[in-house]
Parts: sequence; structure tokens; C-alpha cells
Amino acid sequence: MRRATILFLAVMAVMAVMPLMSRGAEPGSAGKVQEEKVFEREITVTARLKYLLALPEGYETGAERWPLLVFLHGAGESGDDLEKVKAHGPPKLIAAGDRAFPCIVVSPQSPGRGWNPDVLAALVDEICREYRVDEDRIWLTGLSMGGFGTWALAAARPDRFAAIAPICGGANPSQADRLLGIPIWAFHGAKDFVVPLASSQAIVDAIREKGGEPKFTVYPEAGHDSWTETYADPALWDWLFAQTRGHSKRESTPAK
Repeated sequence: MRRATILFLAVMAVMAVMPLMSRGAEPGSAGKVQEEKVFEREITVTARLKYLLALPEGYETGAERWPLLVFLHGAGESGDDLEKVKAHGPPKLIAAGDRAFPCIVVSPQSPGRGWNPDVLAALVDEICREYRVDEDRIWLTGLSMGGFGTWALAAARPDRFAAIAPICGGANPSQADRLLGIPIWAFHGAKDFVVPLASSQAIVDAIREKGGEPKFTVYPEAGHDSWTETYADPALWDWLFAQTRGHSKRESTPAK
């Protein structure tokens, strides 16, 4: 793939989120504000991505490097309207003021069906060049189409991510070897008739057969929407934020 073209196209909007009110917020975060800025960049000569970018409190006033959380949305949020990306996951939590993430959060929008791992990898590289990113703490998560994208991007760049949390996605079991070194916590609903449970189960089983130890949570009564419960669970964020590239900073939370 050609080197990513660095071309600033537009800063479209700035959104201030409400002060944190919910119990899901980080300890001591009441009253904090996290901003999301909207960008569009030409990532390759043939692909442009719009994305939301939220910087953590203190980023502008300090010199430290911050972790990076990459969120990939589902098929329903594809297109050209970035407001749709706020329907679920971290962008929704930020917009509602339900959580102030202790990291940079980037939420790209796919212009169509599916995610291109090469374009996403170029975006991550670009964010790391332009912002003070701690490259040993880059985390990746996504739901449905974004769950598939999470598996695919991690397999394409297994050296890049400290941990991944794919939700109701899946991957070809042949990719198991490439995913062995990454801490993984996958999620799926047992009654998901849009993306069958077997889609996640197959890749999880393949990794385990190779000696890996991915965590896997199956919600017995959940359908396709297994992401609302997942992203509302503080245990996910505690686990994810504890991961650094190459090792975990603390013991993993037991799988449900």
C-alpha cells in the first residue's frame, strides 16, 4: 500500500459533551468535559475517512503521551453523516456525557459496507504522528461490521495493538496465528440471528487451539445488540485500559 497521504480537508464541527453524571464515569471525573472534534482526511489516494476525535482532559495543557482507543461502528452507521457514528459505543457515551475516557478516542466512519484494514492502519499511523500517542497502549474495539473490522485490522497489524475487544463479529480461523500475541476479549449474543454466535466462536476456538487464551463472553439472552451491555460494563474498560503492548499491567478480569 502506498504511503498515506497527509491531507487536511475539513474541520466540520466541535461538540462539547455534558458534564459526567453517570456512575459509569471514571472515578473522580464528575464535572469533566471531553470534546469531540470532526475531521476528514485523505488516507490513501483512493480512500477518504471522516472521523470523530476526542482528546482527554489535560491533553492540551501537558506534554505527556496518551493511550489511543480506536472504535469501529456497525453497518448502520456507514455513510457520510458523522452524527450516525454517535449511535453506539464510545462516541455515544462521550456525546451523552456518560464517560470521559482517559485516552484519545478516534471513531472513523466507513463510507460504505465493510472496513479496509489498510486504510484503517494508515489512519492509526497518522493519528500517532499528529498526536502524542503512547504507542504501547493502542486499543481497538468495534461492533457487528466493526467487530469483523476489529478482527481484520488486528490480524493485519498484530504488532500495533495492546488489546482488542470485538463484539458480535468474526474472522477466518486461518488468521488465528496472527492473533496469538494480542490480549483479546470477544463478546457475542447467543440469540444473535444477524451475525451468528458461531462467527465469534470459530475464531476464538482456533486461537485457543493454537495455545492462545482469548476471553469470550456470551450473553445467553442477547440478540444482535450485545454491545450495549458490553460497553456499559466497567469490567471491560478496567481490563482494556490495563493492557499494554506485550504485557498486561494487572491481572485480567475473569470472563463471564
